[in-house]
Amino acid sequence: MSQFAELTLEGKTYQLPVLEGTEGEKAIDINKLRDLTGYITLDSGYKNTGATKSAITFLDGELGILHYRGYPIEELAEKSTFLEVAYLLIYGDLPNKEEFFDFENNIKRRTMVNEDIHKIYDGFPVNAHPMGVMSALASALAVFYPGSISAHPKKDYDVVDLQIKRLLAKMPTLAAWAYKNSQGHPVNYPKNKYSYIENFLYMMFAVPAEDYEQVPEVVDALDKLLILHADHEQNCSTSTVRLVGSSHVSLYSAVSAGISSLWGPLHGGANQEVIEMLERIKDDGGNVDKYVAKAKDKNDDFRLMGFGHRVYKNFDPRAKIIKKACDNVLSKLGVHDPMLDIAKKLEEAALTDDYFVERKLYPNVDFYSGIIYRALGIPTNMFTVMFALGRLPGWIAQWKEMREEDQPIGRPRQIYTGAVNRAYVPMEQR
Repeated sequence: MSQFAELTLEGKTYQLPVLEGTEGEKAIDINKLRDLTGYITLDSGYKNTGATKSAITFLDGELGILHYRGYPIEELAEKSTFLEVAYLLIYGDLPNKEEFFDFENNIKRRTMVNEDIHKIYDGFPVNAHPMGVMSALASALAVFYPGSISAHPKKDYDVVDLQIKRLLAKMPTLAAWAYKNSQGHPVNYPKNKYSYIENFLYMMFAVPAEDYEQVPEVVDALDKLLILHADHEQNCSTSTVRLVGSSHVSLYSAVSAGISSLWGPLHGGANQEVIEMLERIKDDGGNVDKYVAKAKDKNDDFRLMGFGHRVYKNFDPRAKIIKKACDNVLSKLGVHDPMLDIAKKLEEAALTDDYFVERKLYPNVDFYSGIIYRALGIPTNMFTVMFALGRLPGWIAQWKEMREEDQPIGRPRQIYTGAVNRAYVPMEQR
């Protein structure tokens, strides 16, 4: 039996359909609200608005649940690789051996970038933020591959599939080169004898003409981090990709917009803020107890970064997974860094102090990812780039789903609050 919500306006009652998702999420369908009533809804920041129906990711912040295509994040992080999860998100199912072999090899064949793209790096200042570089280069791919503009995932399947594999293949190369360029170092061209993660680490850190030793614990930790960041439902950057993509621009342009959205400190910059907080504590003498007390003082403006989460109300399921990988990396590398010592003390306080436990201010994935990146020698301004590399398959999957379903171009409404019927006054009379 169909369910409806009743809305009474100006003495007239309207029935609006009630929808329910496969995980029990309920929604009131207001698609025809304006046509029926002349009214719109006001929902600043879209906190209560479902902009789409999606079969990609399910998130329950109250229960600490995150599923990709129905698979718990805990199982995927333990048993899968990042490329396997990317395939799952984009194509809907986990690949068999033959499908994965073909997918991985198609990506390996496309890790090189056009040398003219390499020249673009010379146009950026040495201190250019890598996220700005990444956004510009992702957009540039649409110019280097102009046949891709407006391609439809169903009608132009082969064209779109090539776009997808190009993006997955070239983004790690572009990211590593952005880092090398910022350091004034020669770039490393990809070596496809390596796995996806190993190749990125090689391009980032190898010294030319020297052997590069892959550390399994580091490869595993980075693989898990990218899996944990691969998608997160309709967040700011994902919604940006879908909204920009709804105008039928190329996938490259939509992803470029997603990168720019992720660059913002309220979205992708959280792990960078963790390191900045640790630096502040270190520069002030490293007294962790002092800053724990400041965090508890409601009159103090100091806030712990990387603790708690605006979506997950009890715990971040991703944090439990990456904590183990973080401990493995620090143990294997034997890193001795005062800031990492401070981080471990803050972690202990948050997990044992009643104040933090009662308020569920647990260390989240941003806390541990910041520590791992710091231990690996990845500079702070590259943290958000790492986030973007992880989120790439999620952006692709969301764009692909939106286009396959022929969803309409996004066009939010507004409540106008400006001046009304002002008389024009010529300039000489003003």
